[in-house]
Amino acid sequence: MKFEHQQAAHCESGVISNLMRHHGVPMTESMALGLSSALSFAYLPFIKLSGLPLISYRMPPKAIIKGLLAPMAARFRFETFRSPEAGAQRLDALLASGQIVGLQTSVYWLPYFPPNMRFHFNAHNLLVYGKEGDDYLISDPVFEEPVRCASADLSRARFAKGVLAPKGLMYYPQAIERKTVDAASVTKAIRKTVRTMLAPVPIVGVRGMRTLARRMQKLSPADPRSVDFIGHVVRMQEEIGTGGAGFRFIYAGFLQEAAQLLDKPQLQQMSERLIAIGDDWRAFALKAARMVKGREPVDPAALAGKLREQAQQEETFFRDLKAAVA
Repeated sequence: MKFEHQQAAHCESGVISNLMRHHGVPMTESMALGLSSALSFAYLPFIKLSGLPLISYRMPPKAIIKGLLAPMAARFRFETFRSPEAGAQRLDALLASGQIVGLQTSVYWLPYFPPNMRFHFNAHNLLVYGKEGDDYLISDPVFEEPVRCASADLSRARFAKGVLAPKGLMYYPQAIERKTVDAASVTKAIRKTVRTMLAPVPIVGVRGMRTLARRMQKLSPADPRSVDFIGHVVRMQEEIGTGGAGFRFIYAGFLQEAAQLLDKPQLQQMSERLIAIGDDWRAFALKAARMVKGREPVDPAALAGKLREQAQQEETFFRDLKAAVA
């Protein structure tokens, strides 16, 4: 099957933009993230990963894919399975019919990932575009070139247990009726992202950042568990799903495209401001990582202060973005 693989910064936005292009929709990864209004921040202390709270810089898994359905007038089919055997049979049947299929998998069980990049994260997306012998032909957007994966390994990755267990999830388009992105959909998507980031909810958007800052402020520098918490924050920011800075950079690319599509040069300036905010997220992560590695004293209060600065920057940014598309 002819398929053009293209590397991306993030798996879900990379998979859906590759899939859209395959079906004749010229969509960039940045447009996929922005049009689906997937940029966000959430501090969810009631959801635990290894005993520590979930911190997210984007909407939940599948939000990017499902967020494109309305603006592109598309219908996708999502299927899960009770057994690996049923999942494999269905995947093979779809491939035989010429369908390219998206899968949710566990990074840990994909052997083509270098060992030091494998961890128990069950929401990694990839595309399967063929099968040769026992190997599936895979377009994994975080890799520069297409890869292969033996059927037993892919099955284990599709049916991994734990948080966000994929249960063999596969998805593919049944119809994509709109082949171009229209200005009204872009404006609507920007407004939705603004509402999310400025939501009057203490665990979402800029308020969520401030809630996390208050939690970090209470950490004791002398308690070893504080280092674990700080390390977890960095891991959630920089390793899980592209990271806080990474999503800001991708969204900045979306704003550049939106500036042309809407003929609003001020969005180009907003894009440059968001890149600077992303750089500050990276600086926050670097300082936290140095504390975790013992290269500077553990200082939760200093990190809490930087988080508050990030929250203030993003609040001002999204209020200005709201005005720009009013």
